[in-house]
Amino acid sequence: MSVDVVPEDPAPGPAGTAHVWERFLVGWHVAFWLFVVLAAVWLLATTHLTTGQRVEGLVLVAVLGASYALLVLRGDCRDDWRSPAYLTIAVTVVGFACALDVTMSMLLFVVFSHVWMFSRSTTWGAFWATALTLSAGAGFMSNIGWTQEVLREVAPQLLVALGFSVLLGFWVARIIDQSKGRADLITELQTARADLAAAENARGALAERERVAREIHDTLAQGFTSIVMLAQGAAARLPHDPDAAADRLGTIEEVARDNLAEARALVAALSPVDLDGRTFADAVRRLGERFARETGLAVRVEAPEAVAHLTRDGEVVLLRAVQEALTNVRRHSGASSVVLRLVPEDGDVRLEVTDDGQGFTPGSAEGYGLTGMRGRVGEVGGEVDVASAPGGGTHLVVRVPLVAAGGAA
Repeated sequence: MSVDVVPEDPAPGPAGTAHVWERFLVGWHVAFWLFVVLAAVWLLATTHLTTGQRVEGLVLVAVLGASYALLVLRGDCRDDWRSPAYLTIAVTVVGFACALDVTMSMLLFVVFSHVWMFSRSTTWGAFWATALTLSAGAGFMSNIGWTQEVLREVAPQLLVALGFSVLLGFWVARIIDQSKGRADLITELQTARADLAAAENARGALAERERVAREIHDTLAQGFTSIVMLAQGAAARLPHDPDAAADRLGTIEEVARDNLAEARALVAALSPVDLDGRTFADAVRRLGERFARETGLAVRVEAPEAVAHLTRDGEVVLLRAVQEALTNVRRHSGASSVVLRLVPEDGDVRLEVTDDGQGFTPGSAEGYGLTGMRGRVGEVGGEVDVASAPGGGTHLVVRVPLVAAGGAA
């Protein structure tokens, strides 16, 4: 005899329990109505029952179907009064049906399952299974006769059915409890992973906002402050010293142009990395070409297609490194030429950015951009090296791991 059960805590869990419950319930809805129709067809087709008995049987089947439709099909009934109400009706109907004719015991197949499906706990399931067994036994005895011979024939069969139902019910309940525990654990892990990803994204966004704020403060804000002060000085000198005012206006234009260059550099560093529809090497070449157009510097890009197996995260990190390196060249180096070189190595890809600018003293404090670059590269398992000397240009090397062809991107 097939049965279905629910765990001690019947409320569906957030992920797995509701899915299991709904999956079983749909199947048993169909099975119930098939047995109801089968019982009704048998009552209409049988010849050994009187008309009154057929009507009585059809009424019992109709009562069972109506109670199922009104109490079970209108949402989950396990936690309110509808569950015991339906089971009371079902147990009673089965007893009267078995008293009408032993063939009506076909209803036991679905009602035994409903006992476990709609009980609030396995304890209640055992109670209702016992009640159903006693009701069916009383019905059989009423139909066949209240004799010791009939009792000895019917009782063992019902006890076997009861024992099998209870044992199978408790076994399935334990399996569902374990499945619910695993589903809850998976949900907790997924929630923790989502929270961690959100925290990492928030941390990255905060760091980027801090970097942008510092860049704006160190460049644009200071330039605008100079423009305001120069404009005030020019306005003060304009009535009595037009030549001095004109000099101030020339200085304002110069500072404004510098600020415009800084703004363009900042936009270039923050512009989205465009990899859709092109290879990583193509994206590096485009960055170099755009930098050459904007600055007038001689830019040479050596980017072979052999770096195509770089992970997507690695590509983004390297492109950000290229942007940051070019921004530093534009802002600080005073260089006339830049070389961008991508070199595939065993297990890594190496980015080299070399300029012929004024360089700097090794060991001096790094800017925020280079510090941020080290952090981003470190997150993908890479490393950053910088070599420079006053008057000797700067050589930046960024190494990021490759993955094998067909690996995760």
